[in-house]
Amino acid sequence: MRDSVAMVLQKNVLFSGTIAENLRWGKKNADQEELEEVCKLAQADGFIREFPAKYDTVLDQGGTNVSGGQKQRICIARAILKKPKILILDDSTSAVDTKTDSLIRKAFKEEIPNTTKIIIAQRVSSIEDADKIIVLNEGKIDGIGTSEELLKTNEIYKEVYESQKKGEDDKNGEKIEQEV
Repeated sequence: MRDSVAMVLQKNVLFSGTIAENLRWGKKNADQEELEEVCKLAQADGFIREFPAKYDTVLDQGGTNVSGGQKQRICIARAILKKPKILILDDSTSAVDTKTDSLIRKAFKEEIPNTTKIIIAQRVSSIEDADKIIVLNEGKIDGIGTSEELLKTNEIYKEVYESQKKGEDDKNGEKIEQEV
């Protein structure tokens, strides 16, 4: 059963050893090509290649020598490498920007399409394409449906959606104004 499930948490566990050794927790006999492929999907290959030792870079206990977003992407790559039947993502892209989050979700769709993904997130863009969204309010289910359905029927979802989308529009507007 354990081999069928992978979980990526907001605060991930990395152990002391190389990046490659950490990745191989997902698949012990993975070759270098497999490691690089899943790291590309998880948007980790770019920063890994910037390290002098690349995939042989030694991580400190807990991964204290990489950023939170880098830790998350290494752990996401490890989960993709496992090709699980069930993937649980608990706010696992909270430390990455929305563009990177979008690219990671695209990789999930393309690389592990038959995997059931349970996504716990505060960022609407992380879940808005889900088949089913469950809105919780004080530990109780407040609504179930697609993003489109919840926008029509659930005030909490609608409020969070609109506040986050307005924030994105404001940021995009600021960038345009600054560039002009």
